Amino acid sequence: MLMLFSYGYSQEIAPPESNVDILFEKARDSRNKNKINLSLEYLNAAMDIAAKEKNNKALIDCYHKFSIIYLKMEREDTAEFYWDRAKSLLKSTSYPYGKAMQKYIEAIIAFHDQKNFLAISMLNEAKQLNNDRNLLNNILFVEGEIFLKLEKLASAEKNFNSLIVNTDIFEQAYLAVNAHLKLAELHIITSDLESAVADAEIALRIAKANGFVKEELIANQLLSSSNAALGLYEPALTYNQNILQIKDSIFTIEKILIESQTSDRVQTDFMKDEIARQDTRITELSESKSRSEITAILTSAFLTIISILAVALYRNNQIKLRTNDLLQVKNEELKAARDAAVLAMEAKTNFLSTVSHELRTPLYAVTGLTHLLLEENPSENQKEHLNSLKFSGEYLLNFINDILQINKIDAEKLEIHQISFSLKKILSEVINSLQQSAKQNKTRVILQYDESIPQHLLGDPLKLSQIFINLIGNAIKFTKNGEVTVIAKMTEMVNENINIYFEVKDTGIGIDLDQQRDIFDSFEQGSIQINREYGGTGLGLTIVKSLLGLFGSTIELKSELGKGSSFFFNLALKSKDDIEDDLLFEVTDEEYDLSGLHLLVVEDNKINQVITKKMLDKKEITCDIASNGLEAVAMVRKTEYDGILMDIHMPGISGEEATIEIRKFNRFIPIIALTAISLDDSMESFYAAGCNDVVTKPFKPEVFYRKIGQHIIGTNRPKAKA
Repeated sequence: MLMLFSYGYSQEIAPPESNVDILFEKARDSRNKNKINLSLEYLNAAMDIAAKEKNNKALIDCYHKFSIIYLKMEREDTAEFYWDRAKSLLKSTSYPYGKAMQKYIEAIIAFHDQKNFLAISMLNEAKQLNNDRNLLNNILFVEGEIFLKLEKLASAEKNFNSLIVNTDIFEQAYLAVNAHLKLAELHIITSDLESAVADAEIALRIAKANGFVKEELIANQLLSSSNAALGLYEPALTYNQNILQIKDSIFTIEKILIESQTSDRVQTDFMKDEIARQDTRITELSESKSRSEITAILTSAFLTIISILAVALYRNNQIKLRTNDLLQVKNEELKAARDAAVLAMEAKTNFLSTVSHELRTPLYAVTGLTHLLLEENPSENQKEHLNSLKFSGEYLLNFINDILQINKIDAEKLEIHQISFSLKKILSEVINSLQQSAKQNKTRVILQYDESIPQHLLGDPLKLSQIFINLIGNAIKFTKNGEVTVIAKMTEMVNENINIYFEVKDTGIGIDLDQQRDIFDSFEQGSIQINREYGGTGLGLTIVKSLLGLFGSTIELKSELGKGSSFFFNLALKSKDDIEDDLLFEVTDEEYDLSGLHLLVVEDNKINQVITKKMLDKKEITCDIASNGLEAVAMVRKTEYDGILMDIHMPGISGEEATIEIRKFNRFIPIIALTAISLDDSMESFYAAGCNDVVTKPFKPEVFYRKIGQHIIGTNRPKAKA
């Protein structure tokens, strides 16, 4: 069974749509719910639109999706036909995602032909071509299937375990249910029948809740065979009856016939359209035949002119040859310079990565101890010093974060994620977080929000927050006894595509016209006097400009010295008003009673061990300490904990490797990574290893406690005994 590609029977007729992306979404939902003919109808409608609009990228996507469906239907020839159509278009189209999908499908075809190692090689190539989250998750699944076939069970188990806790925004449940099914198969191979039953039962619950009927059938089959092997014949009989009921009601001869008719009609229609296009081309060529005689006459006249030009061309070619030799030398020089620049960039990146990590670790001690001391009722004199220390620590941390952010953008390590969010909530939270600075400057912050903006949008809320924190924070910093106005206004809406105008304006000191040209450059604040009076790194606007570039937008500035400044830009987003109000990414203000929890803290730094333990003591949480990854794995085997706080960078085996080992025998214990993350660290690898969440050090105590509450109390797990 290949991921994402089991489809099913439906009598429904696909309604007409005008947006290719919507049709793709509906096709994906239909195929995952086993409505194969409806999925084909949606894809056919999408292909018609893409062809009319001459949108080659959308056509390539259509061909790939058709190819995948026909592979699942075991119609290899038809699948390769569409794959070949996509291949032809990709020759003249620059489309990294399309090329990655091409390799991905080629890998599946190789896997079907039992060319397992070739398939793995092609999947690795697909990973290098594009980093789309959904595609990478599916590559991970197919890799797991190949490892299972090759009896590389440890590698297969790692892949499937990581998909159980996936964060895919399109197919989270579908990936999880298939991962559980594959783990059940794996456990049957290793004769761990109890684990097989546990995974199959979870898969059955998810499949029923989401309407994944094919997966529901497979889960019942696995449960029937596993229970029978365990000697539990009564439940085995019940699951066997479920199998018969599902087959009788869903997987019928009528369903197979309608699927076949739909797929044949779709392919026939495509062939007819292709023939019509060829006929048009033949007609055009026939009409041009009558003009060929005139062309012949003109050609003979041109031959005389060409003969005269031949001598001149020969001379020119001699000059070109000498010029080409010179250009080749220059090209070699440029190549050497480029290679040197790449090496310099890599050296810079590695240096910053190391330095940032080494600075974050002692900063955790500084900010953590400061927080603890401030809570121990210091004298007013001590409190003043501690607040100064806290400010200095936070200032240094912000500076490190800014440096890392700039270099991640330079190294192309940032990408825009598509997550559902509330724009009004983001703006309100940013303004609230900056109110203390506004009060100190006696400045009022006003939000002018267009209520016609859809409540739920699709985009990257974290990067938007970073943009507004920098813009609004800058405006407050340079405005005293004045006003900062934040404007969000919808200027256009076509279907779910909307355009929003943003502006942050202030009544502050303003920016001189000569300085406006360089204000977005790194470490640029206008003048040394401004830097000394107002502080800051001068990186905020550089980050804003770079992040907006990722969104395909540019920032503009209007300012007059002594009268204030206005920064404004437009952003294209998508409306997602059909989703539920409860957005997963949004932070709630829920308070958790953490008393009585018993955790394992995995940390090699002695000072950090003490600080983390004291922070836990504040909430009446008990803990054990493991100084390295191997020790942590051994302690989890012997003791039941409510959760694990896992450092990543440790001697011996890393926190990531320790998490992988723990997940082999305990897949449900919450694991929160606490890491002084560096430029090269990948959040995705932490989640793939089995971490439930990541908190970067140094962290704010309220964030630390909230994450513990969300992942441990929020799981409704019974508490371990200390």
